[in-house]
Amino acid sequence: MSTLTPTAAEPAPRARRRLPSMSWPGLLGLAVLLAWMLAALIGPSLMGQGGSDMGAGDVFASISAQHWLGTDYLGRDMLARVIEGARYTVGVALIATLAASSTGTVLALLAASSAPWLDGTLSRAIDTLTSIPSKMLALIMVAAFGSSLPMLVLTAAIIYVPGAYRIARSLAVNINAMDYVVVARTRGEGRLYIMLQEILPNIINPMLADLGLRFVYVVLLLASLSFLGLGVQPPAADWGSLVRENIGALPTGGAAIIAPALAIASLTIAVNLLIDNLPGRAAREGGVH
Repeated sequence: MSTLTPTAAEPAPRARRRLPSMSWPGLLGLAVLLAWMLAALIGPSLMGQGGSDMGAGDVFASISAQHWLGTDYLGRDMLARVIEGARYTVGVALIATLAASSTGTVLALLAASSAPWLDGTLSRAIDTLTSIPSKMLALIMVAAFGSSLPMLVLTAAIIYVPGAYRIARSLAVNINAMDYVVVARTRGEGRLYIMLQEILPNIINPMLADLGLRFVYVVLLLASLSFLGLGVQPPAADWGSLVRENIGALPTGGAAIIAPALAIASLTIAVNLLIDNLPGRAAREGGVH
C-alpha cells in the first residue's frame, strides 16, 4: 500500500504568499515618483537650453506638436520649464525631508533612551516649535534671512522636525520598554548601542512611511512659498514659481498654468499611493503577522 508523501513543490504557494507584493496603485505611484526623480536628475541636461530660450514661440501658445505643453508668458517651451522645475521641487523637497526626518529621529532616540529630564527638555522645546504655525514660521524665516536654496531647505527642515520627532519618540518609548532592551541594558550595553541596535531597527519601517508623508508636506510648503514669490527665485523656477509666473493664462485655462499644477498634483498623489500600498502594510493593519 503506497502512501502519499509531500513533494518539494507543495510549499511553493505558501512561499509565494510570503513574498512582498504591491498592488497596481502602489506600482503606479512608484513609477510616477521614479519618473519625476529621473527628470530632476537628467532631464535638464537632456532638454538643453529649451527652457531658457525667449521668444521661441507665441506667448501662452496652446498644446501642439512643437510644444507639447504649450508655452509660457515669454514664449518658452513649458515642457522644458516643467522638467527644469522638477530639479528644484523634487531636489529641495527631498533634501529638506531627509534632514527633518533624520534630525527628528535622532532626537527621539536620544530622548527615549536618556534620563527623564532630558526627555522632558527635548519634548518641551519641540512643543514650543510646534505651537508656531508652519506657514507663519516659514514666512518669518524667509523674510528675515532671504530665500536662497540653503535657506529654503533649512526652513522646511526646521518646520517638520517636530512632527518626525513626535512620531519617532512615541515608537521609541514603546520599544525602549521591551524586555530585550531591558536585557541589553542589564548586560551593560551603552546608550549608543541601545539606540542603533535595539530601537532604530524596530522603528525604521514606520519612519520611512512617515518620511513619504513629510515629503508631500514639504513639496506643498515650498510650492506655496514660491507662489507667493518667496521661494525659488528667478532665473531658477520650481513648479510653484511656474504657476505664479503664468497666472495670466488662468482666464483662458492655458496649458502654461495647468501643466505645473498637474505636476505638483501627480507627485503628491504618487507618493501617497506608494505609501498606502507598501508591501506588508495591509497585513499589519489587518492584524496578520
